[in-house]
Amino acid sequence: MHIHCLKNVATEGLGLIESWAAKWGHSIGYSNCYENPEYPDLNRVDLLVIAGGPMGVNDETDYPWLTQEKAFLKSALEQDVAILGICLGAQLLAHLLGARVYPNAHQEIGWMPVMQTGESHPNSPFATLPNEFEVMHWHGDTYELPEGAMSLAWSQACDNQAFLYGDRVFGLQFHIELTQQNLQQLCEAWPPVPDAYVQSTKEICEAPTRMARLERTMNQIMDAMAALVLTEE
Repeated sequence: MHIHCLKNVATEGLGLIESWAAKWGHSIGYSNCYENPEYPDLNRVDLLVIAGGPMGVNDETDYPWLTQEKAFLKSALEQDVAILGICLGAQLLAHLLGARVYPNAHQEIGWMPVMQTGESHPNSPFATLPNEFEVMHWHGDTYELPEGAMSLAWSQACDNQAFLYGDRVFGLQFHIELTQQNLQQLCEAWPPVPDAYVQSTKEICEAPTRMARLERTMNQIMDAMAALVLTEE
């Protein structure tokens, strides 16, 4: 399987997913969208992953390359490519599918649980996970559920944490891929100010048990996605 990642900032890419891909012999490619790259031939992409970033979906004035990225993603949706959007990636998918993306009532930054909605679908990547599982959050915006999409997860601070559109397009508002180094870079670039749903730098970065648990969760989600992609090829 070939995985291609769209990076929106240098410090956020596949992260933990790289080690999972290496274990199973999957190949990886990157497009650094912020450098106006050449985008790949979609016929050679088995799974497209859209990584996170600090910008919003409508910030083309400050980040003009978003226009080209959106056009590429629209083509991927039209060609029924399997897609996993993470954080900003999920917001971009929701936006392109006609849903509103807007500031959430709360910033959500740190280790917090999400709960499955109970909606059943054979392609859900959460099938082997418990009804409640902990992930890493780092977002201020949220999205409305796109028309025709299925909500898969929610949290106390954010109603829409994950969705499935069709059979092959997944949006995750939360992170499953951030490494220890990624977390430290985020905390240095945007130091979190503790609040109701915002944890301190210490709590975020000094959590080896939580990081190990996140990697296990990532493995289960990616195993499920790989099974879906490879079965449909």
